[in-house]
Amino acid sequence: MNYTIKNSDLEVSITKRGIELCSVISLKTGKEYMWRADQDVWGSHAPVLFPIIGALKNGELFYKEKSYPVPKHGLVRHSEKVERMEQTSDSILFKLKWDEESLKKYPFKFEFLTHYSLEDHTLTIHHTVKNPGDEMMYFSLGGHPAFNCPFFDGDEYEDYYLDFEEKETDSTWLLDNSGLVSTNRTLILNDTSTLPLHKDLFNNDALIFKELRSRKVSLVSKNHGKVLSVNFDGFPYLGIWAKPASPFVCIEPWLGITDASDSTQKIEEKEGMLILDPGAEFEAEYSITFY
Repeated sequence: MNYTIKNSDLEVSITKRGIELCSVISLKTGKEYMWRADQDVWGSHAPVLFPIIGALKNGELFYKEKSYPVPKHGLVRHSEKVERMEQTSDSILFKLKWDEESLKKYPFKFEFLTHYSLEDHTLTIHHTVKNPGDEMMYFSLGGHPAFNCPFFDGDEYEDYYLDFEEKETDSTWLLDNSGLVSTNRTLILNDTSTLPLHKDLFNNDALIFKELRSRKVSLVSKNHGKVLSVNFDGFPYLGIWAKPASPFVCIEPWLGITDASDSTQKIEEKEGMLILDPGAEFEAEYSITFY
């Protein structure tokens, strides 16, 4: 089931399953910004990632010497147990909470809320994590929005680039054949604020950045200007990805990261995991401005 919010500029649709943003349409031009989730290419629009990012080594993590098979990108992505809590014309709130089935895959009780809200040309995605349990909770979260690229008629994929708000010198961490972060890095941003897109850029999977100074990155057409900007202030990691030679690009703000190839698999030692005390709450948000 899809829910729609809108204002005078944008119409936004979110699927109840997975709390997934699936459509953003300009009411002035009628153009769709989000990837259409072609099942023959990549069948998602913008997965919500919680309580892990990416893959686990051997598909499992350990807590108190017990194995938990948390699915890739976590529990929210394909969940049918999401509740719509409240809705206005330009905002909507969803919640997913723990149950006995979730405890078989992830050892902690949780409440996970996602609030989508519109203001002018900007969509804000606000997450709240609550720990209703009686022990410290380990978690991470992130976004995986996929945007149509090329966006403008007549453009090619190579007509687009990512524009960082500051000049960057940073390497991408490479993934191995299991989708785990290896110890190898490749310098991809060398005193530059631009990353040209081309069809071979993602032949080795996602680009993973850990040390960016920028807190905003824009998708830009050389011929027509900015398409959109993602503000990821508060998110230390950024992933950039697409299926090779496919007409979209993902700009992914993350609080955590996929497992390393040398991971101990212990949740307490996993990079990018946050700790939430019993009864406590954590909030994080990113926003997308559409032009």
